Amino acid sequence: MITLTEQAAFKVKEMMQDQENPEALFLRVSVQHGGCSGFSYGLGFDEDKQDGDALLEQHGVRILVDKDSQPLLKGTVIDYKESMIGGGFSIDNPNAIATCGCGSSFRTATDAGKPSDC
Repeated sequence: MITLTEQAAFKVKEMMQDQENPEALFLRVSVQHGGCSGFSYGLGFDEDKQDGDALLEQHGVRILVDKDSQPLLKGTVIDYKESMIGGGFSIDNPNAIATCGCGSSFRTATDAGKPSDC
């Protein structure tokens, strides 16, 4: 469903170490309605697996994806890249047919979401 690259996993594990009780944390990847194009991505830490969550483990990172986000994230690759002006996560989603100018929202061929201002 989702591929977390080795570089992204390294950064996630590094960030988890700054949290209280890092060994209990999952990386939660989600999609919410909103953003210029209709959907926006969510990445964060969670301690609780919910009913319907898909549980994946890649490069030592436990990943949760909620039931509603699963079809929108199928085939998505999450990477982390460093540059001279900093670093950041990049999300390559083959389901996204359009993204907004700020790059943080998208829409799919089957669901445009509910656009809002960027």
